[in-house]
Amino acid sequence: MKKKVDEVKIHEMYYEQILKEVKNDPYAQSLGIQMTKFEAGFAEAMLEVQSHMVNAYGTVHGAVIYALADHAFSLACNAYGKTSLGLSTTIQFIESAKPGDKLVARATELKRNYRTGFYRIDILHEQNLIATMEAVSYRKDHYFIELDDLV
Repeated sequence: MKKKVDEVKIHEMYYEQILKEVKNDPYAQSLGIQMTKFEAGFAEAMLEVQSHMVNAYGTVHGAVIYALADHAFSLACNAYGKTSLGLSTTIQFIESAKPGDKLVARATELKRNYRTGFYRIDILHEQNLIATMEAVSYRKDHYFIELDDLV
């Protein structure tokens, strides 16, 4: 029988290594997305909307909101050092945002097992919920950090 791995312990023991890997996201960096919280099963990212991020109606393009939500999702599902990929997402846009707005995406892990993880990502402007995303991750057998034999 295989020994069960304590992934919260992995997150705590290897926090700096995991953080270094997950924050190295060129696409998020190109948009100006900043990680503001990174915990086991929870992540938060922030984006200040620029004038070039709008659609023809002058409101934030849905793709920008999605990118922010997807980045927070990626941070949360990879927080244990195990390679995790987005399998499925569904986003609902509730309100619009405009240039100058600071958007925050909060990804919360709802459930995680050996192969999949389930997440809810809320995207807010101030305290207003502007979008919400449900996401499922596929968890590979591979850890993207070097683990000691103790784990």
